[in-house]
Amino acid sequence: MGHVRDLGTTGDTGPLDVGDTSHPGPRRVAVGERPRPRVDLRAVFGLESGAWAWTTAAQAAIAMTVSFALAAWLFGPQVATLAAMGSMTVLYEKKTPYVYRSAALALVGLGFVISVSLGSLASALSPWAAVFSIGLTAGLATWVCAAWRVDKPGPLFFVLVGAISTIVPGGLADVPLHAAIAASGAAVGWAVSMSGVFVRARHPERQAVAGAYRKLAVLLRAVGTPELDHAQHDASVAVADAWRLVLLAQTRGYRTSDEAARLRSLLRWVSDMHLATTQVCMARPTPLPPEAAAFAERMAAAVAAPEKAPDPADLDGLRRGMRPRSLEARLYGLMARAATTERRDAGGLDDERARTLHDERYPALWGALRSSLSQDSLIRPTALRMWITVTAAGALAMAVGLENSYWVGITTTAVLQGGNVVLTLNRSVQRSLGTLVGVVIGALIIAAHPPLAGVIVLAGLFQGAAQLVIGRNFFYGSLLITPMALLLSYTAAPHPITELAETRIVDTVVGSLVGLAGAMLLWRGASATRLPQSIVGVLEEARRSMAAVLDQDTVIDGRLRYELRRDMRAALVSLRGVYESAIGDVPRAASTQPLWPVVVATQRTGYLALSALALDGPEPVGTITLQRVDLAFRELISAMEERRTPRMGALPRLPAYPRINMELRALSTAMAGAVAQDERTARLEAEKRAELERRRAQGDLDADL
Repeated sequence: MGHVRDLGTTGDTGPLDVGDTSHPGPRRVAVGERPRPRVDLRAVFGLESGAWAWTTAAQAAIAMTVSFALAAWLFGPQVATLAAMGSMTVLYEKKTPYVYRSAALALVGLGFVISVSLGSLASALSPWAAVFSIGLTAGLATWVCAAWRVDKPGPLFFVLVGAISTIVPGGLADVPLHAAIAASGAAVGWAVSMSGVFVRARHPERQAVAGAYRKLAVLLRAVGTPELDHAQHDASVAVADAWRLVLLAQTRGYRTSDEAARLRSLLRWVSDMHLATTQVCMARPTPLPPEAAAFAERMAAAVAAPEKAPDPADLDGLRRGMRPRSLEARLYGLMARAATTERRDAGGLDDERARTLHDERYPALWGALRSSLSQDSLIRPTALRMWITVTAAGALAMAVGLENSYWVGITTTAVLQGGNVVLTLNRSVQRSLGTLVGVVIGALIIAAHPPLAGVIVLAGLFQGAAQLVIGRNFFYGSLLITPMALLLSYTAAPHPITELAETRIVDTVVGSLVGLAGAMLLWRGASATRLPQSIVGVLEEARRSMAAVLDQDTVIDGRLRYELRRDMRAALVSLRGVYESAIGDVPRAASTQPLWPVVVATQRTGYLALSALALDGPEPVGTITLQRVDLAFRELISAMEERRTPRMGALPRLPAYPRINMELRALSTAMAGAVAQDERTARLEAEKRAELERRRAQGDLDADL
C-alpha cells in the first residue's frame, strides 16, 4: 500500500503511514529542555528578560513625593509616612483598562486603609497584638490577591503599610486619623495611576493585544526549534491576558464604538492565528521562513496605528506553490485576511469578528474567593503558609528581644513571595544581600541629617528607582527599596542611626531564615501534589473539546466555541504554572522532574484540541469512533489519577486530526516511563532503608558481644 500525505501539511513533516511499515511515518516534534530553577550567581545577580518599567517608576516617584509632602504639611512628618505608604496603590493594576482600574485601585486603597487601621489598633493594644496583626494582614492579603488575580507586587505592600503603621506614634483615639491619612495617600496613588486616561485612554488593552501579536511572532520563530513548547506557553498566556483585558474594557458606551470593535476583531484574529500556528508547529520539524514572524510583528505595531498594517501581498512569496489545504497555507491566509481587514476598514462594526465578546465583563469576586478555598486550590496552602510563617517570625523576634520587629515580618513576606523552595532561597539571598547594602546607603543618608524636604524627595526617588528594576532582579530592587523604607521608618519613629542600621540587618537575616524555614516545612509539596490533578484537568478539557468537535449532534456556535477555548486555555496555562512551581519544591522535585515529558505531551494534546475548535466546519465522525476517542482520554485520565501505566488499545484513525493520536500515544508512553521511574525510585529507597536497618542491627549485635 502506498503512502498518503499528512492532511493539511506541505509535506515537510513527512508522509503519514497507513499500513506500509517500511516507512517510518511522520516525526514528532522534539521535546524542549525542561525548566531548571537554580540557586547560583546568575539567579541572584542576573537580570531577567523584559523591559525597564519607566512608566511605573515615574508614577511611583511622583505619587510618593506628592502624598508625603502634602501629608507632612497638613499633619506633620511622623504620621505623613502613612500617606507615603498609601500612595503605593499606584503600583497595582498597572496593565488593566482604566475603567476597571479605577474600581480595582479603590479596593486596593481600601485594603491599605484596613491594613493601617489594623496595625495602628494593634500597636495601641500591645506589641504582641502588633505581631499577630502583621501575620494576619500577610495571610489575608495573600489570599485575596491570589484569588482576585491581583498582579505583582501582590501582598508585600499591604504588609509593609500595616507593619510601619505599628510604629507610628499614637493611641486608640488616633486610629481614625491614621486611616484617613493612609486614605489620602491612596487617593493620590489612584489619581497618578489614572492620569494616563486623559492622553492614552485605550493604551492598556492595545498593549495587551499588541503583546499577543509579539508573542505570536516569537512562537513563529520557535517552530522547529527546541524552544517550541516554551514559546507556545508564552503565546497562550499572552492571548489569554489579551482576552481578559479587552473584556474588562467593554463598558456600555465604549462597547459599540469603532475602536472597541477593531480591538475585538484584532483579538479574534490573533487568537485564530495562534491556534493555526499550533497546528503548524506540531506537524513541522523545520523552521518557518523569517518573513512570517516579521509580518506578525508588523501587525503588533498596527494595533496602535492601523495605518502601519502590513500589506497582505507580502505573504504571496510564502504561499506560492503551496496546496490550499496545507496548514501553512491556512496560517498565512489568516494573517493576510487580518491585515486586509485592518487596512480596509480598521475592523469596523460590520466585521463578524468585531461582535460582542461571549463572556461577563467583571470576574465573579465572591465566587473566586470561594473556589480559592477548595481542596484542589494552591491558594489556600500558600495563604496559610504566609500567615503562619510571618506570625511565627514576629513572635520569634519578640521572644529574643528584637526591638521594633516589624521589619522581620516584612522580610519574611518578601521572601515567601518566591513561591517554591528554590525561588524562596533565591529571594532570601537577594533580600539579605540587598538589605545589607541598602542599610549602609540609608544609614549614610540619615547620618547626614537631611531636611524634611530632602527626605521626601529622596524617598520618592528611591521608590521610583526600586520599581524600575525590581521586576528584573529582586536584589537590586531590595537594595533601593531599603533606603526608602529606612527614611520612612526613621521619620515615623526616630532612633539612633547605628541602632537602626544594626536592627535592620539582624531583622532581615532573621526574617529571611524564618521565611526559608516556612517554605521548607509548610506545604512544601503543595504544587507537586497537585500536578497530577492539573494534568487531569487539561485532559478533561481536551476530551470535552474533542467530543464537541467530533460529535455529529453538537452544534458549535460562537458562545460554545468561546467557552471551550477559554476553559481549555486556562487549564493549559495553569498546568505549566503548577509544574514550574513543583520543580522547585525540594525534595519532591526529584519525583516531579520525570513528569516533564508527560506535561509536554499533555500540553500538546490540549493545544491540538484547542486548535481543532478553530477549524471552520469540522469533520464529524461516527459514533463508534467518537466512543473510542472518548475511551482513550478516560483511560489516560484514570491512569494519571491512579498513578499506573495506561492500558491503551488501538486508537481510531482521525484523518482530519492526525497529530492528536500521535500525542496521545506519546502521552501514554511518557506516563508509563514516569510510573516506572517512580517504582524504581521506591525500590531503591526500600533497599536503602533495608540496608540501613541491617547495619543498625549488626551494630547492636556487635555492641552486645
